[in-house]
Amino acid sequence: MSFLDHIRACNDWDPAGFVPWVLAGERLGLLRHGFAEGLRRWPRQFRITPQAVHWTPPAADFHGRTQALAEVVAVLVEEGDIDYLHGESYPVTPGSRGQARLLIDRACAPYFGVRAFGQHLNGFVRGGDGLKLWIGRRAADRRVYPRHLDNLVAGGLPWGLELAENLRKECREEAGMDAELAGRAVPVGAITYCRASGPGLKPDVMYCYDLELPEGFEPRCTDGEVEAFYLWPVEQVMETVRDTREFKLNCNLVITDFLIRHGYLGPDTPDYLDLVQGLRHPLP
Repeated sequence: MSFLDHIRACNDWDPAGFVPWVLAGERLGLLRHGFAEGLRRWPRQFRITPQAVHWTPPAADFHGRTQALAEVVAVLVEEGDIDYLHGESYPVTPGSRGQARLLIDRACAPYFGVRAFGQHLNGFVRGGDGLKLWIGRRAADRRVYPRHLDNLVAGGLPWGLELAENLRKECREEAGMDAELAGRAVPVGAITYCRASGPGLKPDVMYCYDLELPEGFEPRCTDGEVEAFYLWPVEQVMETVRDTREFKLNCNLVITDFLIRHGYLGPDTPDYLDLVQGLRHPLP
């Protein structure tokens, strides 16, 4: 196990296993071949070829496309082709969030291989005994990575919320922070990766933030997603990421980026350039 192993795991997928999902000549996502075949039940909307799935929704505006896909998804959920709905809307976009062509339920994003966006915050404390990081342990009832370690604050970026607003919300829900403290978070860049998942593909963008916290701060989860918090020396966090799979997979990348930016992983680190470049993997 190594830092680079986590980056490789987050970018493990075979393009041959997927086919582009195309709207008016523009690729919106990538579908597993089996999932694409299931769309043949809507021949007026989906034209399936070996090279692409061409989608022609009955309405060409933003709302109409959103409604048309939601109706398709409802059938796929009812028939068991999609496991469940999350109830939170994500943009379907070929690029940035501002280029959204329609909305999709968050749980459906991997099935259609669409780009998803999230925010992760490194909460740290500087004291007389060195730098420490606040770490959360995910609750046992989490659908994804139950009881794994996590960043202090992390969450998806739903449609209709700006980044600063959503970050304040996540900080309040997951760590009990007030808006003033959350507002001190410093944006430090973005991490990109693309990996195959059970349902399909996750081409993801994670906006990253650092927040230096006062020594007396104690996080408090208010939404039930975190069962415990730990304040660990940065060296302990570093060893846990490097040597284990205890963290939720993509959190390893966020912490690796933190360690590079704060000088704990320097140019003499094995695979340093691969680490730096791998954190910004080109998205399909």
